[in-house]
Amino acid sequence: MSNRFEEGLATYLGQEALDFLRSVTVGVAGAGGLGSNCAMHLVRSGFSRLILVDFDVVEPSNLNRQYFFEHQVGQHKVQALADNLLAVNPALELTTHAARVDRDNALALFGGCHAVVEAFDDPASKKAIAEAVLPGEALLVAASGIGGFGRAGEIRTRLLRHNFVLVGDGHTACDDTNPPLSPMVGVAAAMQADAVLAHFLELFLNGSEEEQGDE
Repeated sequence: MSNRFEEGLATYLGQEALDFLRSVTVGVAGAGGLGSNCAMHLVRSGFSRLILVDFDVVEPSNLNRQYFFEHQVGQHKVQALADNLLAVNPALELTTHAARVDRDNALALFGGCHAVVEAFDDPASKKAIAEAVLPGEALLVAASGIGGFGRAGEIRTRLLRHNFVLVGDGHTACDDTNPPLSPMVGVAAAMQADAVLAHFLELFLNGSEEEQGDE
């Protein structure tokens, strides 16, 4: 049974499209600036089955750009994020893992997903996700180059292969010169969510057209 959030969203998407999105499982690898904001966009877009994975806890230095609140400092990010997502849509089906992703567990964590959002800053974890997801048919949406400010217009979405999308400017790493700040990180997170949404809405529309053609 739908709730008020889903009833409201159905006025924009239509009930059939919303039901389709609710059947999709999306993995979010990392619950920091990219992952936490992307997850919220995914939920507000109609996705309701999410697997959230991150080993870290919320720290004061996270609050400038990550979808957490002051009272959640010290909590595991995946649990704090789950609470925040459920406050928007209490009908979500969330699976949380407070774990570090590596080559030994990446496939077990995300192997059942239709799409995975890579939202790590650790190169080894990024590689582990890519090696686990790309050989299959699941969509991988990764990010590279989101540091600093004043260059939000340089962030691009690039389709590198049929199931691999890369978001970012491709070169501006977060560092002392280009710190991770809310506007750039938020734009990239929204573009990651938009790439997932566009992929599955296109699948839905193409499927609908094929069904209509068979009638």
